[in-house]
Amino acid sequence: MTRRALVVGAGIGGLAAALGLARQGLEVEVFERAPRLQEFGAGLQLTPNATRALARLGGLDSARAAAMSPRAVRVLRGADSAELARLSVAEAERRWGAPYLTIHRVDLHQALADAAAATGAVALHFDSEVVGVVSEPDGAAVVVRRGGNENREPGEAIVGADGLRSLVRGARGVSDAPRFSHRVAFRATVEAAWVAPRWRENEVTLRLGPRAHLVHYPLRNGAIVNLVAVIESSWRGAPGDDPWDGEADRAALDRAFRDWSDDARDLIAAAQGWRAWPLMLRPPLDRFAFGRMALIGDAAHPMTPFLAQGAAQAIEDAEALARQLGARQDAVTALAAYSSDRAERANRVQREATMQGRIYHLTGPFALARDLTMRVLGPEGMLRRLDWLYAG
Repeated sequence: MTRRALVVGAGIGGLAAALGLARQGLEVEVFERAPRLQEFGAGLQLTPNATRALARLGGLDSARAAAMSPRAVRVLRGADSAELARLSVAEAERRWGAPYLTIHRVDLHQALADAAAATGAVALHFDSEVVGVVSEPDGAAVVVRRGGNENREPGEAIVGADGLRSLVRGARGVSDAPRFSHRVAFRATVEAAWVAPRWRENEVTLRLGPRAHLVHYPLRNGAIVNLVAVIESSWRGAPGDDPWDGEADRAALDRAFRDWSDDARDLIAAAQGWRAWPLMLRPPLDRFAFGRMALIGDAAHPMTPFLAQGAAQAIEDAEALARQLGARQDAVTALAAYSSDRAERANRVQREATMQGRIYHLTGPFALARDLTMRVLGPEGMLRRLDWLYAG
C-alpha cells in the first residue's frame, strides 16, 4: 500500500522534509500558496549540525555546489573594528564531522527543490493554499484551495511547514499568537566590487555594538557580499503585519549605526536594496506532533537569528521526521517519536538564541565584560561552547 505524506509549505523545511520522506519510500504532496519558489532572500549560514542533517537527507552535494566554505568567524567591536575573536571553522569536518557552509537562501531553496523532484516521488503544487486540516485515527487530510475551488487531499500524515503563522499549529485549538521580540532585522546583498577588499575575504564577520549587530560574508563564489543588521526597535504593527520581506526604514538603520566604525558604516551605505522584517517569537511547545500532524521549522519553534539556527533547525526537524516515518509503519507512533527526538533540543536552541541576542547587544560596562570574556576564553574556549550545538 502506498504511503502518502502531505506537506504544507514549500520553504526550506518543507522541501527538506519532502526530500527525506521521498527517500524513505513515501509519496509526498507539497502544497504552497505562492505561485512559485521564493525569488528573494539573502544568505544563510549552514552550521555543521545543519549540513550533517542535510547529508542524511540526500541534499548536501547539490547544496554544497552552490555554497562557500568560510575559513573563520571573526568577531569585531562595532565602534572601531577591533578584533575580539577569530574562530577557525576551516576544520569543521574534523571537529564536528560536517562542513560549515554559507549559501544564498534562493540557491539552497532551488537545490532542495531539484533534489526532491529528482526522486520522482514528490509533487509540488503552487497556488495551492491549505485552508483546513483533518487528523483522525484512520487517516489525515488537507483541504486545498486552488482558484475558486476547494478539494480534500488524503494522506497518512500532515507536516506543518507553514511558518510563523502556521495553520497546522492553529489546528491544535490553542491560542499562542506570535509576539514581537523588539528587534528588527535588515538584510541586503551588495556587489563585491563595491566593498573594500578585506571584507570580501571568505570569512563570516560579526560586529557587536550597543543594541545592534552586523553580520557580513561573501556568497556565490565571492560575487556578492551578504549583510544582515539587527537593531532594537519599538516597531508596532497590526496583528499579522509582520512581513518577512518588508520595506526597510533606512533612517532607523542609519541611526542605529551612526556611532560605529567607518568600515561598518561604509558597508551599510554600499547596499541600496535593504529589506526588513520584525523578529517574532511564539511560546515553546512541549511536543511537535499531535495525532497525525507534525510541526517543523518556524511552525514549531520560531527563533531569533543570533545562533544562525533558523534554517538549521528546520533541516534537523526534516531529517528526524523522515527517519522516524521511514522506520515505523504507524504514522501516529512515528510522529510521536519525531517529537520526542526534537522538542527538547529545538526548544533549547530557541532559548539559547534569545539569550545570545541579549549578549550581542549589551551596552556600557556589560559590553566591556563580554568583550573581556571572549578574550579570556580564547578561540578554543569559544568553540567548545558550540560543541553541543554543532556536534548534536
